[in-house]
Amino acid sequence: MHLHQREDQMEKMADAGDVTLRQVRQWDCTNIIELYIAGGWWNEERDASSIQPLITGSFAFVVAVESSSGRAVGMGRVIADGVSDAYLQDVVVLPSYRKQGIGRRIVAELIQVCTAAGISWIGLIAEPGSAGLYAALGFTPLAGHLPMLYRPGGPHA
Repeated sequence: MHLHQREDQMEKMADAGDVTLRQVRQWDCTNIIELYIAGGWWNEERDASSIQPLITGSFAFVVAVESSSGRAVGMGRVIADGVSDAYLQDVVVLPSYRKQGIGRRIVAELIQVCTAAGISWIGLIAEPGSAGLYAALGFTPLAGHLPMLYRPGGPHA
């Protein structure tokens, strides 16, 4: 079987199953690691035992579940104080399930969870190429602001 035929077959399999969203407090760690790998965020040095505390420690954790298999094919989470500010984090959909609106549904669900709690300041840092998804859901660039990341051992040391 040629590579393109296999990719087409995977796309058909991805289209075949219904996908539902679930807000969870726990999930299969292997499945979540698969999603982190798909996002390019998994470091092999990271301990798999950190996944469950990551889920439970989130203000909200949403998985997109393929109904036929029960497997999470997408996820997203919110880090928040529960009162005023929230950040969307780790929004990812497996490659064979992309371009079907699943990411949009995950983000919309996370926004709904925040606004239902009275949180109106919702921020995120968009991956390159994903700004259109977020813009369609009401996010705009924060003019005059610069995302920054702490790096141990940097110039401050």
